[in-house]
Amino acid sequence: MNVLLIETALSSSLTLQLVEGDITAETTDAIVNSANKYLKHGAGVAGAISRRGGPDIQTESDAWVLTHGPVSHAEPAWTSGGGLPCRYVIHAVGPVWGDGDEDAKLAAAVTGSLHVADELGLESISLPAISTGVFGFPRERAAGIIVKAIQSYFETKPISGIKIIRLVLYDASTVAAFQKAWHDHINA
Repeated sequence: MNVLLIETALSSSLTLQLVEGDITAETTDAIVNSANKYLKHGAGVAGAISRRGGPDIQTESDAWVLTHGPVSHAEPAWTSGGGLPCRYVIHAVGPVWGDGDEDAKLAAAVTGSLHVADELGLESISLPAISTGVFGFPRERAAGIIVKAIQSYFETKPISGIKIIRLVLYDASTVAAFQKAWHDHINA
């Protein structure tokens, strides 16, 4: 069961929540998958989403890449939620630590995910700690970038249909990193 740890209103119409739990159990309109550019969902968050959501997610992902080519950091792909309780999965390509310009790539993945959610007319979205697992991005650094990217998106796009953003974190060390980022950037 997912547990709400902290929430705050970023504006009169937008709530940001910090949640400990399993992103595949989220009932928001969309969840974000921390994907690779070919949308091969084998390990980490991507593997969990694909296993729980069923084969439709990989089938739709393969069709996306066949039609559009490899997915970029700034322009995530999207598929149905398959057997998941969400309507959509937004496949954000997170940076691999050590490939260069990782901070900008991570911010672009978050911003791109929010943009896709707005294009799809969604009101709620759940994001994981993109790139902090198998891609090796340091949790503390990623937490700050993700929180700042969310804030920046809504500063530059004040009219958005998104009402709830949930940061869904799987383990205690990631929760601790995001709680610190929350304190440093949200409650500063």
